Amino acid sequence: MNIFGWIGLGIALVLVLVLLASCIQIVQQSRAYVVEFLGTFHAVWNVGFHFKVPVVMRIAKKVSLKEQVADFAPQPVITKDNVTMQIDTVIYFQITDPKLYTYGVEHPMNAIENLTATTLRNIIGDMELDQSLTSRDTINTRMRAILDEATDPWGIKVNRVELKNIIPPKEIQNAMEKQMKAERERRESILQAEGTKQSQILVAEGEKQSAILKADAAKQAAILKAEGEKEARIMAAEAEAQAIMKVQQALADSLKLLNEAAPNDQVVKLKALETMEKVADGKATKIIIPSELQGLAGLAASAKAVFETEEPKAQ
Repeated sequence: MNIFGWIGLGIALVLVLVLLASCIQIVQQSRAYVVEFLGTFHAVWNVGFHFKVPVVMRIAKKVSLKEQVADFAPQPVITKDNVTMQIDTVIYFQITDPKLYTYGVEHPMNAIENLTATTLRNIIGDMELDQSLTSRDTINTRMRAILDEATDPWGIKVNRVELKNIIPPKEIQNAMEKQMKAERERRESILQAEGTKQSQILVAEGEKQSAILKADAAKQAAILKAEGEKEARIMAAEAEAQAIMKVQQALADSLKLLNEAAPNDQVVKLKALETMEKVADGKATKIIIPSELQGLAGLAASAKAVFETEEPKAQ
């Protein structure tokens, strides 16, 4: 074999190696290949090493199995009360069946976008403006359920749907701002009224407590005053009782001495008067004189007055 034969053989060998290398397919993680054999579906290659037979086998589609995000442009929708708004949505989806995704629908992303727009119009069309602005969770849940069911034949699972923006007309925004301002002013007035009310209640409670404390203080002062007067009367009565007991004791002692000396009645009465004078001692404020001594006391006072008038004449 001449040199040209060897060159041709080398070229043929290189071409065979290149062809074999091109037939070796390595599928990466989170990806899947849809393979056709002679134009018909053959298999879905998952992660790993695969060999593709030249000419008769073809990779129809390479599919990502990761969760994907589709952010669609704002869509015009009309509410139940005839207000046109712009709403843009974000969809989180994942391809669960590469075969259905490849052969189920032409241009899957366009299909999902159009389905999202029509579903959103149907849901918002049954709501009024205020309800649509405050029911995002309800709208998201209903849209996810409808889209997930509709895209199931396409091998797509819709995990989540979010309303990214709700943009009402400019005049509606101005009216909403005025409404919000009026609502804030109303809340401010209510808070001020509540504060004034609480302040008046606290002042009234303070005055009430003050009056109660004053009345209680006056009551305690009256009680203490009455108790003081009571103690004073008790002490005066005890002093009077003690004075009477002293008089009785002195009379008893005098009678005892007189009985021992056997005096007559007049002497007894005079001794009794002398005893009472000693007992009084110029300090007693009140002395009780027995009835049998009262006549003698008057006679003694008359005699004393006579002697006092006669003594100056004798001088």
